[in-house]
Amino acid sequence: MSNFAPLVAAKLNLRIVQVEAVLDLFEEGATIPFIARYRKDKTGGLDEVQIQQIQDESKFLKEFTERKTFIEKAITEQGKMTEELQKKLDAATTLTALEDIYLPYKPKRKTKAQTARENGLEPLAAIMLAQQQDDVVAEATKYINEKISSADDALQGARDIIAELVNENAEVRAKMRKLFEDTATMQSKVLTDKETEGIKYKDYFDFSEPIHKIPSHRILAILRGFLEGVLRMSIAPLEDDALYLLEQQYIKGMNPWSDHLKKAIRDAYRRLMQPSLESEFRTALKQKGDEEAITVFAENLRQLLLSAPLGRKNLLAIDPGYRTGCKVVCLDNKGDLQTTDLIYIHENNRMYESEHKIKKLVEQFKVEAIAIGDGTAGRETEQFIKKLNLGLPVFLVNEDGASVYSASETAREEFPDHDVTVRGSVSIGRRLMDPLAELVKIDPKSIGVGQYQHDVNQFRLKERLDQTVVSCVNTVGVNLNTASKHLLAYVSGIGGSMAENIVRYRTELGGFKDRAQLLKVPRLGAKAFEQCAGFLRIKDGSNPLDASAVHPEAYPIVEKMAAALNVGVKELIGNEPLITKIDPGQYVTEQFGELTLRDILHELKKPGLDPRNELEQFEFASIYKIEDVYVGMVVPGMVTNLTRFGAFIDIGVKQDGLVHVSEIAHRYISDPGEALKLGQKVNVKVLEVDTLRKRIALSIKQTETAAVAGVKSNKGTRTNGASPARKEENLSDMSVNDALNVLKKKFGK
Repeated sequence: MSNFAPLVAAKLNLRIVQVEAVLDLFEEGATIPFIARYRKDKTGGLDEVQIQQIQDESKFLKEFTERKTFIEKAITEQGKMTEELQKKLDAATTLTALEDIYLPYKPKRKTKAQTARENGLEPLAAIMLAQQQDDVVAEATKYINEKISSADDALQGARDIIAELVNENAEVRAKMRKLFEDTATMQSKVLTDKETEGIKYKDYFDFSEPIHKIPSHRILAILRGFLEGVLRMSIAPLEDDALYLLEQQYIKGMNPWSDHLKKAIRDAYRRLMQPSLESEFRTALKQKGDEEAITVFAENLRQLLLSAPLGRKNLLAIDPGYRTGCKVVCLDNKGDLQTTDLIYIHENNRMYESEHKIKKLVEQFKVEAIAIGDGTAGRETEQFIKKLNLGLPVFLVNEDGASVYSASETAREEFPDHDVTVRGSVSIGRRLMDPLAELVKIDPKSIGVGQYQHDVNQFRLKERLDQTVVSCVNTVGVNLNTASKHLLAYVSGIGGSMAENIVRYRTELGGFKDRAQLLKVPRLGAKAFEQCAGFLRIKDGSNPLDASAVHPEAYPIVEKMAAALNVGVKELIGNEPLITKIDPGQYVTEQFGELTLRDILHELKKPGLDPRNELEQFEFASIYKIEDVYVGMVVPGMVTNLTRFGAFIDIGVKQDGLVHVSEIAHRYISDPGEALKLGQKVNVKVLEVDTLRKRIALSIKQTETAAVAGVKSNKGTRTNGASPARKEENLSDMSVNDALNVLKKKFGK
């Protein structure tokens, strides 16, 4: 792999020594989180994204090299390899270029051109291309034989050969590909009698957009409509432009052969080249759409996994319901199930009983917070709980994927004696405690924060989402004595079977006292220990450093630092005045450079610090269904999903509203992620309500006027829709008084 280092370094604009270091570490079995966190001195401080890029690029180069070797061997075995051909193969830098060169030598089913060659028409095709003989018919007549009955048949065969030659000319294909890149459009039209069935694709019934401009979500929408048999689609430049380009390559002015060449070229383009390139570009556009959709999904997933945890609290969790009631569970501060119950809040004759049950459970299990699933009846259940005035924080919890977990083998294993409703309630409560620890039990595709996730390459989607989960788990770190096997499986260097071994050994041991005990876990050797130890935390263990992200390999360095200050390691940890006295340069060794030492000092100041934000309560307006929403009202909302075309906002009704990318900010943004994060609290103005189609159009940027006016209400506010003044300050981030002061300075009273 290190042979690819110069090429990878050039492509990614990195130093060769950095790439070599990363590739060598991969060869040794190191993981991306480990390299990024504990081998900064070797890599020059490369982050996870850069290390992933190195891995991806080296993987491509390996595949490219293997394909090139195969093609060289195939052409050589045919006895057709030449010095010139070898130079072309050596000069190729993409798989497409390789395949273009290989195309004439690639085994194929019998073609019209092959039949014509077998009938002895190749010399006539050469004469036609040379365009030197004057008498076309007389020349063609020479090739009449038992298989060729007329001059016209001979000319047709020669044209078939030329059409294939045109299509298989690598230089010509490269020029045509450039024409496609620059001028081709993606077009779609509705198929006859499919208008009603495919109404959701109405925007694409008569659609055209240049392929170099079309965004990923439109690509995927058209492809879905095409695959569902609603739309007809094509990808091509103007045919006249394509034919002109080809004719320029082959026709030498007006001559007796030019009409025949034009026919051959038109046939080559329509029958061979255009369908081939359309297929190629459709695949490329699909890959582009997939990659962008997967990137959106992965970033949303990252934000969701790293969303703020409530922490270890005694919880009461509710999975809301109408007819079947609301399933209630109580969890202790470790997330263990204490009891279950059922309440009915939509039946007046059972309301008092339900109130009594909740109050009794809160008192009996010393409940510190309440979690409520945000699905069907979630807002009504929240309203019921808040009217009890329990004096406890109440949180609506995103329950996407909870039903998937409830029916999973994992849930059955955890709660074999409870039904899916209990498992769902437990999952809701644990999500509030620690979203990351609970969500890793669910297939990321089921969490519902992507766009077109069912249409994209499923292998690539799983690969990227798994990489994201691994990154998040190792960024936060894992409590070795409380983590489930599902969470442990994502820790650097561990995996599924080893996670089970750790949990089994932990149970036998009664809990780990120090990280070194990991080496006694069956099949967990020195290499796995090196990869995982720094990401596993032990609270109140025998070594205080085990609760930090300091790697065991660096413990002697910390002990040396503490000794130099005449204190113990325990006294040094968290003592910022002492730590600031340490000069990392004095402790540089061949193994530990300054980058690693600075990381160690930073970690010692706040050991084991959770990088996630603190959880804040959020209040929706007093609206519960789409019929309560009207145009012009301004309400608080929470970002639930980000796509390239806009942000979906939960405003407290069943249907999330959409803020189009153009309605997010007064400055131009091409990606909602530039201005918003998943879980972010925002104020939105209602622009449109389509009750029939269950759609709500919202605006964030138009709320500034309402915010400045100071019109605030728990029921939402009406605004006159006036455009807010453009300003450098973001008024929506300020208090009302501060915002008013800004405007007074700018415009006067």
